[in-house]
Amino acid sequence: MSALRFAVAAPALWLCGLAAQAPAPSIRLTSPPEGAYVAGPIRLVAAIDPGAATRDVVQVAFFADGRQVCTIVRPPFACEWHAGERISEHNFRAVATLRNGDRLIATVRTRGLTVTEAVDVDVVQVTAVVTDGDGRFVRGLKREDFRIFDDGKPQPISHFVAENIPLELVSAIDVSSSMRDAIATVKDAAKRFLTSLEPADQVTVLAFNENIFTLARRATDPAARARAVDRMAAWGGTALYDAIIKAIEILGRQSGRRAVVLFSDGDDQSSHAALEAAIRTTEGSDATIYAIGQGRAVDNPALQRLLRQVASVSGGRAFFSSELSRLDHVFTEILEDLRNQYLISYPAPDSDRNDRWHTIKLEVAGGKYNVRARQGYRLTRE
Repeated sequence: MSALRFAVAAPALWLCGLAAQAPAPSIRLTSPPEGAYVAGPIRLVAAIDPGAATRDVVQVAFFADGRQVCTIVRPPFACEWHAGERISEHNFRAVATLRNGDRLIATVRTRGLTVTEAVDVDVVQVTAVVTDGDGRFVRGLKREDFRIFDDGKPQPISHFVAENIPLELVSAIDVSSSMRDAIATVKDAAKRFLTSLEPADQVTVLAFNENIFTLARRATDPAARARAVDRMAAWGGTALYDAIIKAIEILGRQSGRRAVVLFSDGDDQSSHAALEAAIRTTEGSDATIYAIGQGRAVDNPALQRLLRQVASVSGGRAFFSSELSRLDHVFTEILEDLRNQYLISYPAPDSDRNDRWHTIKLEVAGGKYNVRARQGYRLTRE
């Protein structure tokens, strides 16, 4: 009998030993990233590692430059803060209070412009996807592997991030009358895409016809996003160009990855803005646009050209399919794109906001790899 008791107790002791070796929870600030340039409205985001440890967190308090910004009591641990219009150095801190009374602390310092730089210097941010000759993503590259040119002149890279880059995304869904036959597929496709995103990703969902409706804001629960999409119905005209401009305005200028995923047939009928205005707004932003052509765009070459034009100027891509099985593959491609981006910044050599087009060329490892990034930018007046 005593031998039996020992045989049962031994595994219990072994399991206790494993529990004692479990990793201690920690906190990290995922947005803004260390060393970034920030200005305007930004999002402060904290992650608890390992993820299971979030159940032990009572609250997370965020501080900016020594002042408390907010206190969040449940995931996602994120809130908004305005960094001001000038690019200045800031210190951010996230403090998690655990149920046992312990505290976890993470800090990040963002960069300001040096005294040798002009007061109104703008920082150009470029998100890049690098692939090899077979189309496979190239990971693990360093700052020194990249060379960036502005109007043909080499520029110093002031900031480089290759992983743990926060993502803010706007999904804009066309619900106009021209999408009536395709709306069921679009709703299913949009829900599939939205549920594929990571919990920490900040997502705003827009629906548009001749008007633009905000269905879900950044901090909305993923299930609430899906319910909002379910309530959509097709009616009215199409204000595609207005929706593109609105989506880019929502993303703002904070440091990090920013993207627009656009579900539309591309047949604009009702926008107040012209296509040229939408393109110029895209050129003035570092957001990447992914267009998913639905409805008439699946078979109409002219509408496909328009959506490709909008996407390509931002360094994004356009896809066309009405089959959900194919769209699942498209969503995987977009998500892989977003997860394998490099974030590169440099001070704009010309800070004159004269709306002039500047070309960007990015080389990697002496031209060894293929690079997809925005084609250029414009510095426009606010």
